[in-house]
Amino acid sequence: MIRPSRDVSLHAGVLAALLLLFFVTSAYHNGNLARIMVLAVFAMGYNFLFGYTGLLSLGHALFFSAGMYGLGISMNHLDMTVLPAFGMGILASLAVTGAIGFLALRTSGVAFMIVTLMFAQAGYLTILLFGKYTRGDEGFVIQQAERTLFGIDLTDPTNRYFAAFALFAVSYLFIAWAVRTSFGRCLVAIRENEARARMLGYDTARHKYLALLASGVLSGASGAGYALLFGYAGATFASVQYSILPLLWVLLGGAGTTIGPLVGTAFAFYLVDVSSEFTSAYLLVVGATIVFLTLFFPQGLSGELRRRLAPWLP
Repeated sequence: MIRPSRDVSLHAGVLAALLLLFFVTSAYHNGNLARIMVLAVFAMGYNFLFGYTGLLSLGHALFFSAGMYGLGISMNHLDMTVLPAFGMGILASLAVTGAIGFLALRTSGVAFMIVTLMFAQAGYLTILLFGKYTRGDEGFVIQQAERTLFGIDLTDPTNRYFAAFALFAVSYLFIAWAVRTSFGRCLVAIRENEARARMLGYDTARHKYLALLASGVLSGASGAGYALLFGYAGATFASVQYSILPLLWVLLGGAGTTIGPLVGTAFAFYLVDVSSEFTSAYLLVVGATIVFLTLFFPQGLSGELRRRLAPWLP
């Protein structure tokens, strides 16, 4: 009998645990978990570029908001239904990522980080400029009656949870598959030593561009999913904060690990949630915790677990 490998068992176990949690936790935590799963897709997209390819971006809020507004504007102004609008969100993020990547990947290192930040800020200002359609900082609400798929009301907490789970599962399994392919292994080689990978005959420029496209589409899918499931699109999601947050989630969870983005997103979310119950200075608690983890768990929670106890963790 063929036994499944440990990493396959891990991925299946994570998905099974998320399904089980719906039945054993309260409605409040189910709502939190739905939000965490959608945002974890954003973190997974960021991790694919930063954790596996070694490209530090500060512009992912642009890709997230492209998916968000691609869906939101399609539903609010073009009267599209859920599936075509979600497709428009994906296409919008793909188009924006393709254009930005073509220019930004002409740089590297710190210059790449700065260029992506500049493009993200330009995107944020563009959203404010076209406030007639985007409603700027105020944003707009996607009506509850429009958020239905095949007659299923996605505003219902149960349906919303399983829709978020479906989006997370597809993205999670895609990442788990992609990093095991020759393409994924080439990305790791580029991260470790791009000059050597190029010397071995790999087209590193093409691989980095494709990695950026995949990263941007995952981020856009997260943005579209967030707008659809939680019914709101606003310029705040295009601000610098939402470029830094996925970096923080990935660093906390463990860059270059498939489980790290989920761990980091959940940890950061509940760190704010729990600490704010005890003190109004919860940001001080959050900051102190991040400093502690950076000092004593430099590879993130999953990364340190892999280094110390489970080297097989993907």
